[in-house]
Amino acid sequence: MRRLLSGVLLLACVTASASAQTKTAGINVPLEYYRLPNGLRVVLSEDHSAPTAVVGVYYDIGFRIEPRERTGFAHLFEHMMFQGSGNLGKNEFIQLIQSNGGVLNGSTRFDFTNYFEIVPSHALETVLWAEADRMKGLDITQENLTNQQGVVKNEVKVNVLNQPYGGFPWIDMPMAANQNWHNAHNFYGELDHLDAATLADVQTFFKQYYAPNNAVLVVTGDCNPAVTKQWIAKYFGTIPKVELAAKPDISEPRQTEERQKERVDPKANRPALAVGWHAPQQMTPEYFALGLIDQILAQGRDSRLYRTLVQEKGYTAGIGASMNGLGHMFNIKGPTLYTIDLIHDNDKPAADILRDIDAAVRDLQTTPVSQEEIDRALIKMRSTLYSALEGLYGFGRADLLASFALFYDDPQWINRIESEFAKVTPELIMKVANEYLRTTNRTVVRVVNKPAS
Repeated sequence: MRRLLSGVLLLACVTASASAQTKTAGINVPLEYYRLPNGLRVVLSEDHSAPTAVVGVYYDIGFRIEPRERTGFAHLFEHMMFQGSGNLGKNEFIQLIQSNGGVLNGSTRFDFTNYFEIVPSHALETVLWAEADRMKGLDITQENLTNQQGVVKNEVKVNVLNQPYGGFPWIDMPMAANQNWHNAHNFYGELDHLDAATLADVQTFFKQYYAPNNAVLVVTGDCNPAVTKQWIAKYFGTIPKVELAAKPDISEPRQTEERQKERVDPKANRPALAVGWHAPQQMTPEYFALGLIDQILAQGRDSRLYRTLVQEKGYTAGIGASMNGLGHMFNIKGPTLYTIDLIHDNDKPAADILRDIDAAVRDLQTTPVSQEEIDRALIKMRSTLYSALEGLYGFGRADLLASFALFYDDPQWINRIESEFAKVTPELIMKVANEYLRTTNRTVVRVVNKPAS
């Protein structure tokens, strides 16, 4: 499920007629945004096309700002949120949602931890009560903590340590490219750090970050806004706000020379290569331009690098590219990296692949992109956005609304995305390519598949 959510904005296959319709209609998501007196930000978006509702709670705590010497703690705490609360015992939250015909999950990202439920609309009040119950207080016991430490450690072993290419490139690249510890530590967590977590650590973490004034509640789908607002006030309104801790400095210095990292992976049967560049600040004209550069350079079979690396040179069967290794370009707030990655054949030198990537980037830096290619990139991006909005039974809309509310206090960004992409010009693309895709702003990570001794 987490992999599915991480890729929700990467779906780019819709019909040409659908693309044409979106070009004229544009995204127009109805929404209401307000705050409770305790600081909880609330986004409501009514949609009666299906008798289902989505509830999401996003807390302003992600991998980046977890405690030092406690790497992986934000993810460990995500697991603790399912261990029981004031009125629900261990795993009863999950049973409550599933017994009402719903699905649920949670995830930890770079800049937030989120929990969501998709249920028949008649169960909406029940879900709001349950989410408020665990925001009020968890059943934090040593037994639950010890149990979940074991679960998370096993998850690390299964998904990273014992997996070919484990952590490539979403862990490898930030650790190699960033200088600030908050952006460069092992987000999944060192095993000894997970073992060292104490009950006091968990209690402090909950009080510090799981408060209404550090969260966004989003409700989308088949709901009555007036009634839903009454339920939200009833169940969430009495939860006291807290004095939030000061957020650490997560800024990155400007990179001025190329960085390289090589990792031996005896479980891999072929070598892998990733190239990452520090991206512009989110929601700036340059950021939207890089989004279109991604479409031109690496997204889809019509992209320049796919044609060169896959179809012409046969280095690999496919390439990946992302402005957020754990999601999409809009649900990340802090310093991020635009990364292109691939697994290539043993007889294809990484130097040759890097040379062809350099050539494609150099073309963007020296030759203006035609308006025809920009228009094609806009259609691909528009298809991606509309697929995201409808993705996972409507969760995609909730995710965008919650992210924009949490990061910018402005969920209306969802209705401005298309117009910002439309402003991108060939001149801006060339400017961004020269400033952000320069070799002195990039990091090259290689996975070498040497056999185990």
